[in-house]
Amino acid sequence: MTEHPARIAADASPVESHPAPAPTAWHSRPVERVQGEMKTGSAGLSVAEAADRLESHGPNRLPESAQAGPIARFLRQFRNLLIYVLLAAAAVTAALGHLVDTGVILAVVLVNAVIGYVQEGRAERALSAIRDMLAPEARALRGGRRVSVPAEQLVPGDMVLLEPGDRVPADLRITAAYGLRIQEAVLTGESVAVEKAPDPVAEDATLGDRRSMAFSGALVAAGGGRGIVVATGAETEIGRISGLLETVETTSTPLLRQMEGFARTVTFAILVVAALILVFGYFVSGMSFSDIFMAVVGLSVAAIPEGLPAILTVTLAIGVQGMAERRAIVRRLPAIEALGSVSVICSDKTGTLTKNEMTVASVVTARRMYQVTGAGYAPHGGITFEGRDVDVSAHPLLSDLARGAILCNDAEVSESDGIWSANGDPMEGALVTFGWKAGQDPDALRQSNPQTDAIPFDARHRFMASLHHDHEGGAAIHVKGAPERIIAMCATQHGEEDGGQPLDAAYWHARAHEIAAEGQRVLAIATQSANPEKQTLSFDDVDGDLTLLGLVGLIDPPRDEAVAAVAECRAAGIRVKMITGDHAGTALAIARRLGLENSDEVLTGGEIDGLDTDALRTAAERVDVFARTSPEHKLRLVEALQAGGAAVAMTGDGVNDAPALKRADIGVAMGRTGTEAAKEAAEIVLADDNFATIAAAVRAGRTVYDNLKKAIVFLLPVNGGEALALILALLLGLTLPITPVQILWVNMVSSVVLAMALAFEGAEPDIMRRPPRPADEPILSRFVLWRVGFVSLLFCAGIFGMFTLAQSRGATLEEARTIAVNTLVVMEIFYLFSVRFLNTTSLSIRAILGTRPVLIAIVAVTALQFAFTYAPFMEAFFDTRPLSLSQGLMVVAVGPVLLLVLEIEKRALKAWRARQRPPAPGARASSPPRRT
Repeated sequence: MTEHPARIAADASPVESHPAPAPTAWHSRPVERVQGEMKTGSAGLSVAEAADRLESHGPNRLPESAQAGPIARFLRQFRNLLIYVLLAAAAVTAALGHLVDTGVILAVVLVNAVIGYVQEGRAERALSAIRDMLAPEARALRGGRRVSVPAEQLVPGDMVLLEPGDRVPADLRITAAYGLRIQEAVLTGESVAVEKAPDPVAEDATLGDRRSMAFSGALVAAGGGRGIVVATGAETEIGRISGLLETVETTSTPLLRQMEGFARTVTFAILVVAALILVFGYFVSGMSFSDIFMAVVGLSVAAIPEGLPAILTVTLAIGVQGMAERRAIVRRLPAIEALGSVSVICSDKTGTLTKNEMTVASVVTARRMYQVTGAGYAPHGGITFEGRDVDVSAHPLLSDLARGAILCNDAEVSESDGIWSANGDPMEGALVTFGWKAGQDPDALRQSNPQTDAIPFDARHRFMASLHHDHEGGAAIHVKGAPERIIAMCATQHGEEDGGQPLDAAYWHARAHEIAAEGQRVLAIATQSANPEKQTLSFDDVDGDLTLLGLVGLIDPPRDEAVAAVAECRAAGIRVKMITGDHAGTALAIARRLGLENSDEVLTGGEIDGLDTDALRTAAERVDVFARTSPEHKLRLVEALQAGGAAVAMTGDGVNDAPALKRADIGVAMGRTGTEAAKEAAEIVLADDNFATIAAAVRAGRTVYDNLKKAIVFLLPVNGGEALALILALLLGLTLPITPVQILWVNMVSSVVLAMALAFEGAEPDIMRRPPRPADEPILSRFVLWRVGFVSLLFCAGIFGMFTLAQSRGATLEEARTIAVNTLVVMEIFYLFSVRFLNTTSLSIRAILGTRPVLIAIVAVTALQFAFTYAPFMEAFFDTRPLSLSQGLMVVAVGPVLLLVLEIEKRALKAWRARQRPPAPGARASSPPRRT
């Protein structure tokens, strides 16, 4: 298998001139023409010529993307309209002369930025920990000598030697191949290694069909060969895709778009109301401009939800932390919520939905078709027939078939840290695992039957043969390869009961076609006895007299957890679409096993090319399986789905996935097997390469949005009640019940602490049974606007009512304002219990006990409010006064009244909704209720 370097001639002298400009279709040029155009002899380039070309073409590496420095990353945390609103609030308080309050607001802004900066840094460090990008070495011919050079020093025209386990260092035009098979999943998505040969192919051949090329970044799975470097660095296929990434526009996440719209709405409303009050107070009420202006500034402080940006960041950070525990690295905070709003997940097949580990799934003998259970290279599973487990000892033909599969094989399967992997060709590794399941011990079998000689697999003869001698004087030849080739080489077949029967070629061809129709790669295995004295193997020894043992069907099976995750996504109203570079038959077979919604129709890359934008949009919405696709096809599909209004998540691991990952609303890359291009283009990296983690991320994202919505529904009525109280006082010419600095205390301390507790709320029971929310759904929905307006009126009534009541009982202005502030905080605490369950009752043991964060927040706010009321230094800051026991009890009594009123409102809303949506005749009882 490694004799090919010895076959390389070294009789030609290198040429000392530069190559002509490289054409694009190297795969269609004959080898002789490529050598002539690249001015390369079979001895390769001279050292001097290689150095000259290196200076001319530059190093063989991709341009590195510019990384933001620490300062730029820190400043990036402030690029948010709500942060601008917060900074405006700081400017307002500074204008009021309340420098302490200004410092508090700026501290909140700083904490918000630090949290985002630290989280980004952790994500980048986690990405660095899973990178394995050591510069590979390449073996090249320089001046007729075989030398090892750093891959980045390769130049066009270099002659590169390939051996098993090598990573192809540049784009090569194959000039010689000896059983050469290359794994190109990172570029094409095809899970099976591709056979390579020097023969030219059609100029319009797709990337996966360019058998005469070896592309940079691909892995040599078996055999060996050599090739001329025709492209390096940015000119390679990987480099072309990396360049495509620079032209792809990224999209903002739904949450950021909604929060920007929300911030604009709130800011506009505040400015309009403030301007109207300013005009009314100055021109109608006759107040001095200075007094009314400062009052309007106080109104702005009351209306601005200063704590919302910090709560948004903390809520997202909590979701990110939860995903980190599930082995998902979130590179940007809003990405975790964006997954919660996706309506379509476009997934690569190989390594994402499947294990990227070939597995024997079917075995055909002369009379039976067996199924093989288990997935991947782990020797776990067995053999079944018609749904029942098979005792292998009662089926000796299975043992004979497994014997041939193990011996005619160069791969080894081993376990490390609980992970089973194949060293060698993936299909040969799958055959070794099948041997274990069939009761064979591969190591013991190979030791007792050492290989004497072999005919390596080659694309020209499409089989491999091996000669073995046992320690008892016996010898046998084992052959495996393409079914049509092996069947033509056989004279007999192994029956179930006897050893030899006349070959029924029609039967075997029909069964091979049947397996292939299921998307499986089919191999035939044959054998024959040999003369014990025979020590060498020739083609004549295996042509015409073989006995066919059976067929094996191999497939890269879907992950068991991916099947469950697809089902969960479908229940959540999320459409899963598979976009792969693999063949259409294989893609459909995997789609059926995954349970995709439409697994009967497939659209290929060639068919996509024939569709215009409108036709592609229609097809993209209908079809769930896309095969033989290129990076451009994946990008067009994502854009077509987005044009149809879908919020799209794209998953993948290969360089070919990177442009689509960047364009999607949320890109999810595989961390273990993913390329750097995929990771850099994505917002989320799955450290366990598990599609099921995406379903968990969707759940986490929806929970984050729910909790953020609860925080908004909690905060806005507090600000609304404060603002209404000030507006009412200004319009009626009354004394302000709460001062601006006291409002700032409530907004930045008690409101933030209580709202922060909502960030820790768990997922609602039906969270994965509701449809995705529309990507353009505003945060201020009709329900939110009603709840904000209604509760704001209750808060305003409570503030003004208690302020007026206290003054009527002889309290001083300072005491009345202290009572009003404490009433506001008590109402916040009881409203927190109500807002935790927006659509169900809060009068339950679960609601009253709350969660640990809720209870901690209430204790903290209560302690802070006692300090606010009774601490002497607080009196200097906020002009407060201590309250008597009777005053305190009167304040606390307001809370239960508020909670009771809100419970009545919930019941009234529930009854009103029931009247608005009477059940339709014949409606299914299982239909989920419509959510507000």
